Amino acid sequence: MRGEKGAFSKQADTTVSPDIADIVRVMPAYETKKCNKTSKRMILEAGNNIMEIDCADVFKETTASQSAIALIVYQDLECVLNGTFFNDRNGLQEVKLNSRVVSSTIGSKNKTYLSQPMFLTLEHIQPPEARAKYFCISWEESEEGGSWSTKGCSYLGSNDSYTRCQCFHLSSFAVLMALTPQADPTLTMITHVGLSLSLLCLLLAALTFLLCRPIQNTSTSLHLQLSICLFLAHLLFLVGIDKTENKVLCSVIAGVLHYLYLASFTWMLLDGLHLFLTVKNLKVVNYTSAGRFKKKFMYSFGYGIPAVIVAVSAGIGHKNYGTSNHCWLKLDKGFIWSFMGPVAIIILINLVFYFTVLWILKSKLTSLNKDVSTIQNTRVMMFKAFAQLFILGCSWGLGYFMVEETGKTAGLIIAYLFTIINVLQGVVLFLVHCLLNHQVQMEYKKWFSRLQKGAEMESTELFHSTIHSRVEFSDPRI
Repeated sequence: MRGEKGAFSKQADTTVSPDIADIVRVMPAYETKKCNKTSKRMILEAGNNIMEIDCADVFKETTASQSAIALIVYQDLECVLNGTFFNDRNGLQEVKLNSRVVSSTIGSKNKTYLSQPMFLTLEHIQPPEARAKYFCISWEESEEGGSWSTKGCSYLGSNDSYTRCQCFHLSSFAVLMALTPQADPTLTMITHVGLSLSLLCLLLAALTFLLCRPIQNTSTSLHLQLSICLFLAHLLFLVGIDKTENKVLCSVIAGVLHYLYLASFTWMLLDGLHLFLTVKNLKVVNYTSAGRFKKKFMYSFGYGIPAVIVAVSAGIGHKNYGTSNHCWLKLDKGFIWSFMGPVAIIILINLVFYFTVLWILKSKLTSLNKDVSTIQNTRVMMFKAFAQLFILGCSWGLGYFMVEETGKTAGLIIAYLFTIINVLQGVVLFLVHCLLNHQVQMEYKKWFSRLQKGAEMESTELFHSTIHSRVEFSDPRI
């Protein structure tokens, strides 16, 4: 995709070649003295398209007598090498080029890598649409013939007429415009309202587990860590899931979300394991007061296992963090199973724990009358764990059915159920582990009574202070 040989002359020139290119702008190497003396950058303009490049960087391996840098704007080439040559769709719709194909080259090289970034400002062919998303792409040669790729280029910004790109190589470039799938406004509203409510409930739950001393034990420690992980995950999801402009930032957000949601499930697994061991020993007080489970095992497993999974996933496929539409894991190439796989395993293991607990309780109820109170407490714990498994496991379980083959109507129903259950996770955790806990209820009553007494005392002091001030003001001696 190079211009005609005559284009690489030794003098700066602007020519029109109707067979190959509309406009060719050439600057020979010996004219680098025309570069801006302050920034040492060269600016070439051709057909309302601008290239800004570092002078010393572009000619570092050439001599002035042998090379010249050219900016070439091709005529109607965007109709031939169109959006069908772009493979990284990731749910994008109506992909097409919205600029002329522009080549920047030096001498006879097809591709030159740069140590300093080169900036391109490319003119749009048509005004952007409301759902338009822009990508800076370059042509990559391959055995199959080549394709458009975002590798080596990053998108800096757009207005109605131009898009600005940053690239670290000389090649052929264009601006790709794609329409993102239109979000369901109802689902968006449910997500934002539900997550905001969940964040409030998770914060209250975490404060309860921290401040309510009568209920502090291994079980509440597990619930505290689960609440913290879910709070951070939901908060990051709410503020960062759509931050796709910066690819690096988007990848980081996707990786942190991957870790936080996996950590939530590992803490849920630890909760199930703790319940199983408690029922098996039928010594709730003695077992929950033991610190070994908490200190030596709990934190290293709860935060270490997700870290290992994310580290391995990032090492194998770090490019799969962040998509064109959301800062989450890419669905293609099976990478999503780095999350859904561990989730499925944890849900299955917890189900085994809970069914085993049911069997143990059934046998104990018929043989140990003296431990009825202990078993009753354990059954309450099991009910709460089941509710927790349902709200955490069921929602992500629905995710396995969110595929195109389910059909439009069924897929929409599953999407609504998935969203509603997911965003209410914090509400259910606060309801089950705090509001339905008798000890927590008593503590809440104490706190509210203290607040009420404090408010009454302040009101009484303010009343007496006001009366005293009035008496002093009415005293004729003043």
